[in-house]
Amino acid sequence: MRATKQKKTAAFLALIAICAAGLLSCQKKSKESSKPKEQEKNASRITIGFSIDTLAIERWRRDCDVFLNTAKDLGADVIVQNSGNSVEVQNQQIEYLVKRGVKAVVVVPKDAETLGDSIRLARSKGIPVISYDRLLRNTPVDLYATIDSQAVGALMAKELLRKKPRGEWFCFYGPKEDFNMTLIKRGVDSTLADERARVAYTYWTDGWNYDLSYEKMRELLKAGKIPDAIVAGNDAVADSIIRAIGEYAPGASIAVGGQDADIAGCQNVVSGKQAVTIYKPIAELAQKTAQIAVSLAQGKTVKECAGVNGSIDNGSGEIPVLWLHPIAVTADNIDEIVIKSGFHTRQEVYK
Repeated sequence: MRATKQKKTAAFLALIAICAAGLLSCQKKSKESSKPKEQEKNASRITIGFSIDTLAIERWRRDCDVFLNTAKDLGADVIVQNSGNSVEVQNQQIEYLVKRGVKAVVVVPKDAETLGDSIRLARSKGIPVISYDRLLRNTPVDLYATIDSQAVGALMAKELLRKKPRGEWFCFYGPKEDFNMTLIKRGVDSTLADERARVAYTYWTDGWNYDLSYEKMRELLKAGKIPDAIVAGNDAVADSIIRAIGEYAPGASIAVGGQDADIAGCQNVVSGKQAVTIYKPIAELAQKTAQIAVSLAQGKTVKECAGVNGSIDNGSGEIPVLWLHPIAVTADNIDEIVIKSGFHTRQEVYK
């Protein structure tokens, strides 16, 4: 009887051991089979390169954030490379992105003319290249995504003409290598062509160094050269000019225009120090560019991507363009355009 009981107990324990071994084996197989799936999932994720000349400007930080979030929502990873305003470094960083095997590259060029070798390298590897908001010149790219800079110049000039329809204007553009400045200048010049106002002085702000624009404005004011209106390359340049006017010609009536609707520019508009800033639908531009970049990385052609609505000759041929349109912002419409859209809060603007 006792022997029979012992045999039953032994058999029961053996059965448990067999079940346990089977369970462990199943778990092991389950874990092993899940690893390839995980690896396959990670390997299938798209990686996009984003090369930018600087993140020191408020505008570019906003673009980058929106682009990253949109790409992430679409299942893509983004490697951001900030060249710190160096053409040499930007070329090296684009080459690095190519070596990393990215499936598309988006470039905000420091210099429109000097990234040709790295861009050609990317495209020779079958990597589509998008020129973002600044046009890459004399090298083939797959797309130019931008806000119409010539329209920016025209809108700024029209609003300044409302304040100063005649007299002498100064133009303080950004650096010459930023082709957007050439386009803005075209917009200003064409708008003034049949007007009584004329451009008496033009200054190019090397490297977007706002200290330089401040010093040049200070120099002109101290020499007694006071214009009726000033076109500025962006709101940061406008702010440096406004600072110089406040210090060296505080009683002068000078209409100043800028672009980007930066927070400082908006504050200057509502305080009356700046006549106009140009609002650019940056969030929409970054979102649409991210969507197109992911589509190109997935193997689609530019023609298959939504939003492409024009072309431009960049010196190497006609380039497809995603055009978005700017809006002039004054004290009269800033609440509607800037605040209601959520671009800045009321508290920030009317600080």
